[in-house]
Amino acid sequence: DMNAKAFERLMLESRLRKALQQGELTVYYQPQVSLRTGEVVGVEALLRWFHPDLGMVPPGEFIPLAEETGLIVPIGRMVLERACVQIAAWDASGGPLAGISLSVNLSARQLPHPDLLPNIETALRRARIAPSRLTLELTESTLMDEDAGPAETLAALRRHGVRLALDDFGTGYSSLSYLQRFALDEIKLDRSFVSGLGRGGN
Repeated sequence: DMNAKAFERLMLESRLRKALQQGELTVYYQPQVSLRTGEVVGVEALLRWFHPDLGMVPPGEFIPLAEETGLIVPIGRMVLERACVQIAAWDASGGPLAGISLSVNLSARQLPHPDLLPNIETALRRARIAPSRLTLELTESTLMDEDAGPAETLAALRRHGVRLALDDFGTGYSSLSYLQRFALDEIKLDRSFVSGLGRGGN
């Protein structure tokens, strides 16, 4: 059973590497809507993988593998570049999505990488997007990873004008000390905190 699982993991890793090379990975955009106006004020870039034989591969299956193998670094760069290009296209269209903000997830493997900041600067410059329109979303576990050196890297990102968000707050240790220790612009509460709002007198 262990051999079978190891073989499946190797096969999935091989397919994921080919997927990155052959353009099977795509970016979907989840709208962020203002409750006050009902308008779309931003989008979150979400990675999806449609394999020609396997069909749609759930993110929960391949994203952890990408992080373990380090593939998340080139994949994350691809997501950022494509998302910035899309934002620029919406700006150029002059439609209702012109000027909206962009949120991109950042993993613990990406945070300490020396090319992170240069890649972000290049993607924003090529798309002619102001750094303040980009929000990088980090999980609590990423902030806890001392090997990632989050404080120094996040400070450098803030100096360049990029916004920072704590994602899925409430699923980990949920320490409010993060809010004091790191200069965060946004907190995204886990859905378990808000799923019942508006029902049952909540």
